[in-house]
Amino acid sequence: MTQVPTFNRSLLHPRYWPTWIGLGLLYLLVLLPYPLIYKMGCGIGRFSMRFVKRRSCIAQRNLELCFPDMPQSQRDQLVVKNFESVGMGLFETGMAWFWPDWRIERWFKVSGLEHIQKARDNQQGVLLIGVHFLTLELGARIFGIHNPGIGVYRPHDNKLMDWVQTKGRMRSNKAMLDRKDLKGMIRSLKQGDIIWYAPDHDYGPRASVFVPFFAVDKAATTTGTYLLARMGKPAIIPFTPRRLPGGKGYELLLHPAVENFPLEDEVVAATYMNKVVEHEIKLAPEQYMWLHRRFKTRPEGEPSLY
Repeated sequence: MTQVPTFNRSLLHPRYWPTWIGLGLLYLLVLLPYPLIYKMGCGIGRFSMRFVKRRSCIAQRNLELCFPDMPQSQRDQLVVKNFESVGMGLFETGMAWFWPDWRIERWFKVSGLEHIQKARDNQQGVLLIGVHFLTLELGARIFGIHNPGIGVYRPHDNKLMDWVQTKGRMRSNKAMLDRKDLKGMIRSLKQGDIIWYAPDHDYGPRASVFVPFFAVDKAATTTGTYLLARMGKPAIIPFTPRRLPGGKGYELLLHPAVENFPLEDEVVAATYMNKVVEHEIKLAPEQYMWLHRRFKTRPEGEPSLY
């Protein structure tokens, strides 16, 4: 389990200087008034579309696979909005890491905290189900202000970025766990902790099953949720951090605990969880991370979808 990291002088090595410059610029930019940040973020996102054509094509393909009945014009608009969210996601990461609590709280409305309290009253740990929204860093920060928990993450290859992101994420949370540390997650849940967990990415064929996700019949889906729910006996609470239109701020929606989560079979459990994830995505589809290859892993012998 990762605690607040200690600064190491090796991070001052010249190979990290470009990263320091980028982080310094981001720090300065997020000092600006939020309405200006909103305009800049959306504008940079739209501007970036002309330079990352491949990612635009991936987003189009994902939307085509998930929503085959959606008109092409609507998908085109959704991709543009998604790139605006990508631009905002960069600034929101800086906001999550560098803003003081009072400024975060000023721009957020939070609802559903009673669902967390109910789990605590029942002496249960909480498996907080998030999805890969582009607002996820900011959403985790505001949640931690109200209920410090434990984040699940993949350590960054760049040691400076790993130090900064871990320090930033722990401004309002207790600790971090490597996403491979399943035993640590189960132990924390049994101790009554809150574990932030995202079950919606394609993590490869190992520890995955193929179940429906929107209109894709066979999407590789982690079995981690099943194992955590079965072994940790937590309350499973979905949450949605979404950006409000027009630069009006954000809202964090904490939903009631999932009832009757199936524990008898990992395939049934993954299918059930994908329905929960789909519901979250539908609350802010333009803010979901459509730019990654969600369906890159295919059943043996089946062709690529990209």
